[in-house]
Amino acid sequence: MKKYKIIFWLTTAFIFLFEGLMPLSTLLFAQEYMNAGTKPLGYPDYFAVALIIFKVMGAAALMIPKLHPRLKEWAYAGLTYNLVFAAISHFAVDGIGFQSFFPLIIMAILAVSYINYHKINSVVPNRN
Repeated sequence: MKKYKIIFWLTTAFIFLFEGLMPLSTLLFAQEYMNAGTKPLGYPDYFAVALIIFKVMGAAALMIPKLHPRLKEWAYAGLTYNLVFAAISHFAVDGIGFQSFFPLIIMAILAVSYINYHKINSVVPNRN
């Protein structure tokens, strides 16, 4: 149980930093780079702002311990959709390369967080 919690919190903290804190800091402190990831893919500027807001909300939802499980499921689903479509967009525009596979690497870390989240919540304490 303790092993699952450690793995969950390490992977979830990474997702929070990468998908939540970094985009938020870009929005707040370096707005000239706000659309650096979406502009080359052909998306409009307002899409970058919406994407940042939703990424921050999803990543924050994963970090709140007593949040309703259904909201956590939605957060995992939303972040997964974001990463899948980021990979598809990069494959379509950039072809096969590291930046096309990078969202899938982040998604694998998100999957480890998700799996361990369910392992933590499915373990029934031993009542001897």
